[in-house]
Amino acid sequence: MKCCFINLCVQTSNLWWITVTLVFSLPAPSSAAVDQNKLVGLVKAIKKMKDGQESSVKECRMGNWLTTVRAVDPLTSAIPQKQAGTKRVTAQNGGVIINPKFNGADVKGDVNINVNMNVQSPAKTDKTDIVSPKTKENTIQRCHTELKSYLQNKTKNLFQGTKEDGSLTPLNKIYTELYITEGGSEEVSGEHKVIESKSTRSSRSSRSTSEEKKIYLNNIFEPLSNGEIRPQRVLTKGISGIGKTVAVQKFTHDWAEGTANQNIQYIFPFTFRDLNLIKDKSLSLVDLICHYFEEVKGLETSDYKKSSILFIFDGLDESIFPLDFDNNEMCRSVTEAASVDTLLTNLIKGKLLHKALVWITSRPAAASRIPPEFINRVTEVRGFNDEQKEEYFQKKINDEVVAQKILKHLQSKPLRSLYIMCHIPLFCWISATALQSLVTGTHKNELPKTVTEMYTHFLIIQTKRKQQKDYEKGEPDKDLIMKLGKLAFEQLQEGNMIFNENDLKGCEIDLKQAAVFSGVCTQIIRKEYGLHRQECYSFIHLSVQEFLAALYVLETFIDSRKNLLPSPTKGKVALKNGEIPIVLLHKSAVDMALKSDYGQWDLFLRFLLGLSQGKNQELLQKVFGFQGTHLQSNQEIIKYINSKIKKQLNYNKITNLFHCLNELGDQTLVEQVQTYQSSGDVSKISPSHWSALAFVLLFSNEDLDVFDLKKYHRSDEVLERLVPVLKAAKKAL
Repeated sequence: MKCCFINLCVQTSNLWWITVTLVFSLPAPSSAAVDQNKLVGLVKAIKKMKDGQESSVKECRMGNWLTTVRAVDPLTSAIPQKQAGTKRVTAQNGGVIINPKFNGADVKGDVNINVNMNVQSPAKTDKTDIVSPKTKENTIQRCHTELKSYLQNKTKNLFQGTKEDGSLTPLNKIYTELYITEGGSEEVSGEHKVIESKSTRSSRSSRSTSEEKKIYLNNIFEPLSNGEIRPQRVLTKGISGIGKTVAVQKFTHDWAEGTANQNIQYIFPFTFRDLNLIKDKSLSLVDLICHYFEEVKGLETSDYKKSSILFIFDGLDESIFPLDFDNNEMCRSVTEAASVDTLLTNLIKGKLLHKALVWITSRPAAASRIPPEFINRVTEVRGFNDEQKEEYFQKKINDEVVAQKILKHLQSKPLRSLYIMCHIPLFCWISATALQSLVTGTHKNELPKTVTEMYTHFLIIQTKRKQQKDYEKGEPDKDLIMKLGKLAFEQLQEGNMIFNENDLKGCEIDLKQAAVFSGVCTQIIRKEYGLHRQECYSFIHLSVQEFLAALYVLETFIDSRKNLLPSPTKGKVALKNGEIPIVLLHKSAVDMALKSDYGQWDLFLRFLLGLSQGKNQELLQKVFGFQGTHLQSNQEIIKYINSKIKKQLNYNKITNLFHCLNELGDQTLVEQVQTYQSSGDVSKISPSHWSALAFVLLFSNEDLDVFDLKKYHRSDEVLERLVPVLKAAKKAL
């Protein structure tokens, strides 16, 4: 017998494998006769076999051919159950047996040719590889729509406090347009500077400069002039609380609602807080995206390469990744597993998804972690100008009379410095929260005049129980405040702004017993859901964490005479003349802040000094029952800070030291400079005075129209100390 077996394996659109076995006697038909295309009709004829509607094994004839067709489940490679069972068959005298597999065959006689041809489609690597173009288009559209729906729902409300206390406000109702510029400025790049940049004043619009342009939030990826190339990687800087995260939320919400940036197909907003939780994981970019955004799991690898994608990484200053741009391995494939740090550096460098857009937000001091050659545009959030401040207070406080009272108090001479600080949206919120009850009550003589006093009142209000109408009648809750302070300080030391329930338990914080979410500290700590959907916790803002950390360090020093800060005197401190030498703690904090690379201890230092002052000590004793202390003169720490100002050339650190002097109630340097400036005699101005002059000029209530450098210039060092003033002035002579 001379015969030929040809097994053809054809994959249909319904994902079933149809195995067709052709058997014929030689000589074989022509190649045209065996063309696979002639089997199409046969395959269509038996397509119902996959549903079990017909026998899963069919036998039919096509001309002189005898054909057997088997339907096989592709997931199990098994024949449907209707075909279960075995048969014994025999062929003789030229007969033919049609069977895909022979077991224990007994062959007698001559068999000259036995040809087995198995034609299969390539191995399936992705579910969508075999999906029809129409189905694929539907899948892409579904992913796009579901992602938009998810992000729209996630960003529609602004949480001013926590979800649990009901302080949910529609984003579009409370959002006030921020003043954003293209290009960074040195005078506002200090960490935690609670100031108003000259560029945020209402008259700022009259200033024209080629180096700095106002830019609207939704246009940060758009060319600002004809011929300009669209930027791919944007770095947005801004001091703490200036509105960077809310800006990201607003940008994402507008895209999800379909009102802006519709040329972008997918936006994936990440926070470094979340990414910190998986710093030791190894995964691919696709895995990372799909884990965070389940809505796009249907996308193929090729879809990521073809689509216009924006990656947002919010809060670079909170990152604990090394971001080793020099030594991290190259990663070009979206399916290649790598560390999160490697994925980040390759995305930012443009090696991974080189056409993707990348947006990073950061406090100014940490922005230098991204090499400038990988950034196409730098923008800076300057916060609110005077008109925007008033707009915010009117939106935040429903009672127009109360809103006007708060604005009037902030604009009065004693509180003018606080009003200047309200260019920071977070400080607007804290001011509105703290002052709303004060201006309507009997506490007008207790209105805060410094940053620390404002945060102290804020803490008092937020830790009162909901049923309390007057915090003076409330029960002290010192223990809970100290536990929260310990958590804040320990996590700050580790660089953590997000933590889990074990961290809370380590500080003996029982959320149920402490009723953190039901009346006590309702807006101090909030619950979040991180990358893996587990419950995480954070303070409502880093500045609140720093305030509580400073309070904990100070009260620990007062109660047990332990210096928790790194210094030669760390640990138990001997008493001096029967008094606690708190100046040693202050000096430790000053040194630690000056040594920090990214200004991460600047505001902590200001809070520590401010909390040590009499007015705040009285409030803490009165409300929380803290022990308090009889503070010695501030002169020693003031002298120490002045000595640091003389040696320091970093304007950001100098500015923070002047704010520290303000917390201590010392205006000596500033007053001396104002006297010299008024008299026109600048010959007596020392290096520290030049720094004070810059501080005075920048933080005066009036705009700096013209700065006559010739009047002040004495040396290169003087020029260096006055550079920020030059940048803020409309005109320099």
